[in-house]
Amino acid sequence: MKNILLLISAFFCLNAFSQTIELEDFADGFSSPLALKNAGDERLFVVEQGGVIKIVDLNGVVNSTPFLDIQSIVNAGGERGLLGLAFHPEYQTNGRFFVHYSNSSGDTQISEFSVSTSNPDIANPNSEVMLLTVSQPFSNHNGGTIAFGPQDGYLYIGLGDGGGGGDTNNNAQNPTLLIGKLLRIDIDTQSGGNNYGIPSDNPFIGDPNTRDEIWATGLRNPFRFTMDPETNSIWIGDVGQNAREEVNRASLTQAGLNYGWRCYEGNAPFNTSGCPDESELTFPVFDYSWNGGGSVIGGYVYRGAEWADLYYQYIFADIDGMISTLDIESLSYINQGQFPGTWVGFGEDIYRDYYIVNLGGSISKIKGTVPEMNISENQSNNVIIYPNPANDIVSIKLQTQVMEHLKISDVKGSIIYTETLQSNQKQLNTSSFAKGMYFITITTKQGAKFVKKLMIK
Repeated sequence: MKNILLLISAFFCLNAFSQTIELEDFADGFSSPLALKNAGDERLFVVEQGGVIKIVDLNGVVNSTPFLDIQSIVNAGGERGLLGLAFHPEYQTNGRFFVHYSNSSGDTQISEFSVSTSNPDIANPNSEVMLLTVSQPFSNHNGGTIAFGPQDGYLYIGLGDGGGGGDTNNNAQNPTLLIGKLLRIDIDTQSGGNNYGIPSDNPFIGDPNTRDEIWATGLRNPFRFTMDPETNSIWIGDVGQNAREEVNRASLTQAGLNYGWRCYEGNAPFNTSGCPDESELTFPVFDYSWNGGGSVIGGYVYRGAEWADLYYQYIFADIDGMISTLDIESLSYINQGQFPGTWVGFGEDIYRDYYIVNLGGSISKIKGTVPEMNISENQSNNVIIYPNPANDIVSIKLQTQVMEHLKISDVKGSIIYTETLQSNQKQLNTSSFAKGMYFITITTKQGAKFVKKLMIK
């Protein structure tokens, strides 16, 4: 019997549902796990700080042989180690993936590896191609996450300010340094003698005083960030100094933003000496008081189709055990309470089920309390999709409302079909759709939003 951890928030939500987060035991026995990723199939890849990546199936069963073991080249301990993993958008055909780790000198190393040509569950540890090495003056504030942009296909790299305390050298505002920045590189081209290229629309190309790799500045330690494919946006949990923890959100069409550190910690001034005018800074969409031992852990915007009370909620955490939600439209915040765990990351599977990673060695599945099938009639049963699973034709009908916008996306978040209309029904030819699961998002003239699963067989 799986153990369910339930904590009901002491606060009330301003949305249609009062959210309650539940955690369901999923898998354990890991050694300091930090992150969880999928590669576009049903496997989950767990990143361990020491330098090992393990494969877990959707039943929580761990493969006996690691996918990758690079412990011999990883400097692990404290905030160092194997910190991030990202699969190439075309991984299923090219087998390329990327890691962020601390090398033997304690510096940041971004490298590419390839899967074995004979076994899809094992990577070739001798296939490393070093892309980028960044000097780290201290052992902390290394960042960690690397992720591909959902539309541009470029690799984004989050780096902390180099550590110490208070960013005494103002690294995050120094455009000649890569630390304290969000970087953006093209891993499918090479230029300037590097094993990567610079996207032509990076904001500081041609500026002799700023590194071409920089996409955004002013970050303290963006340990965990995620992309939201539905809105082509980035959500960053930037760890604070000793007063405020912050959550940043920006469209990936907004280049050259300055998130404000060390001038500001969250929305509060920290050290404004020599800083740009605050009108030139991008402030967090949410910040909260540091509690004497916590660090924000950036999470995901819930885009699943199982839990109605989590629709359009940004789920994030704090390393001290707190889990929270933030409505992405109203920015209404709920502290969901303290859960027994040292949270260090989140993950998503191909079906858009979400997971949270406990540094203590376990992974839990995130659940809401209002299943999609139990939404009241005027919010869910109003939508009829037939047949489902479908083959060539699918009919979509609203019984009491009028559709204004219809969107179909695949499990990677890529938009397959979109239409603006004024009707309560729509018939679609799905013969060109590949087999698998899709998500239908309907916005009505009355302002309601529905997300439904569609299976193509």
